[in-house]
Amino acid sequence: MKPCPPHPLILCLALFATFLFSTNGQEKDRLNVIFFLADDLGFMDVGFNNPDTFYETPNLDQLAAGAMVFTDFYAACQVCSPTRGSILNGKYPARTNTTNFFSGRRSGKFEPANYETQMALEEVTLAEAFKEGGYRTYFAGKWHLGPKGNWPTDQGFDINRGGGDNGLPRSYFSPFKNVANLESGPEGEFLTTRLAEESKQFLSEMAKGQEPFLLYHSFYSVHTPLQAPKDLIEKYEAKAKKLGIDDDDSSFNPNGERQVLPDVKEPRKVRIRQDHAVYAAMVESVDSAVGDILKKLDELGLAGNTAIVFMSDNGGLSTSEGHPTSNLPLRGGKGWMYEGGIREPVVIKWPGVTSPGTRCNVAAISTDFYPTLLEMAGLPAKPDQHVDGKSLVPLLRNPFAKFDRGPIFWHYPHYANQGGFPASAVRVGDLKLIQDLEDGAFELYNLSDDIHEHNNLEQLYPEKVEEMKTLLDDWRREVGAEPLRTNPKTKEEPPVLW
Repeated sequence: MKPCPPHPLILCLALFATFLFSTNGQEKDRLNVIFFLADDLGFMDVGFNNPDTFYETPNLDQLAAGAMVFTDFYAACQVCSPTRGSILNGKYPARTNTTNFFSGRRSGKFEPANYETQMALEEVTLAEAFKEGGYRTYFAGKWHLGPKGNWPTDQGFDINRGGGDNGLPRSYFSPFKNVANLESGPEGEFLTTRLAEESKQFLSEMAKGQEPFLLYHSFYSVHTPLQAPKDLIEKYEAKAKKLGIDDDDSSFNPNGERQVLPDVKEPRKVRIRQDHAVYAAMVESVDSAVGDILKKLDELGLAGNTAIVFMSDNGGLSTSEGHPTSNLPLRGGKGWMYEGGIREPVVIKWPGVTSPGTRCNVAAISTDFYPTLLEMAGLPAKPDQHVDGKSLVPLLRNPFAKFDRGPIFWHYPHYANQGGFPASAVRVGDLKLIQDLEDGAFELYNLSDDIHEHNNLEQLYPEKVEEMKTLLDDWRREVGAEPLRTNPKTKEEPPVLW
């Protein structure tokens, strides 16, 4: 006699249980992502790029030793909001017309371009893409991508701790002022430490369940105001004294900005040595926060299945607002189109994929994170969204792989608070072309043998300038890049450059 077939209801329940068990197993094994974004931290401020740095970054150096370091990784802009937007939307700031830090405006010879002061809600952000893929999404720290209604929870993050329209805290010590969505703790509590505790709490909650997660930890540090715990400041004051570099007068170039930034329009005081005790303490506090979060990740047994990314949103602040760091040998700093303003410290760790201690010198840019992280997580690409990004997964698997990133572009039609002039730029291979938007003048540098950007090759290679100018012009037209505007006082019109 044949056995009786199972009842349809029993069969359905069995299939559902099998599916549920399978799904839970798959969810638990899916890759988690932690993205650390520092604010104003320079390329030369970390030990893994600069063994002689005055600052101490042991946790970041340890992370880099077990991961891949990108030596030629760029921010999409020399100031914060545009870069922050580019990470989350995968587009050049010129394409979204978000080319300056939000709420910033400074005039010069001409009026700066008009620009949007919020990341559009229509953008399908990186967080939204991960949320669609079944991820729990969490944001801590600085947002600065729009007013209320455009905050992290409006752009794909399930949880927001500290992210609002503000670009800096009024104080790093509790009671916190100008820090949205974060209750003040005990008086004197340090903001960088507090945000790390918030992220650690999120990790503890995630360890209890099955959901994969995207943790986006966006530091306010090391942005001004220059403040840090007293004991750390005293540590670096003593260190500077011991090294004999506590004389502020010798920390700066004697002849103004021209000594470090030739050809600029007016001299500017610039720090040429790392020795600022408060800034050093702020750097260490960022490093300690990264270390604490990664230690918690390891304690929870999540480290083996969590990718880690670390970068900064623009170069170190060397030419204004306290001039707290030096980016030498890189030229310029925050607010400038030179390497000191846009080349960033970047580490990517993908357990089981990236080889410890590898360094990749392929040029890449912040728009590339969006498609890269989607591919790493096994989520579908969104080519219509991250139109200006290219997945770096082939390089993460093999830093010497044949990989054509193609040209990288910048457009900053503004006058920076830090002294930087309005400019566009393109990098192709080792060559970088900068065009001054005030007069159309060009600067051409070969970064392979002139990382200082001191030898302008424009007169020697006019055919290369023309070739790269064509690329730049075509790109500016394609993305709808905005030009400078007529000066309302003098009625002087800027040149038509593309």
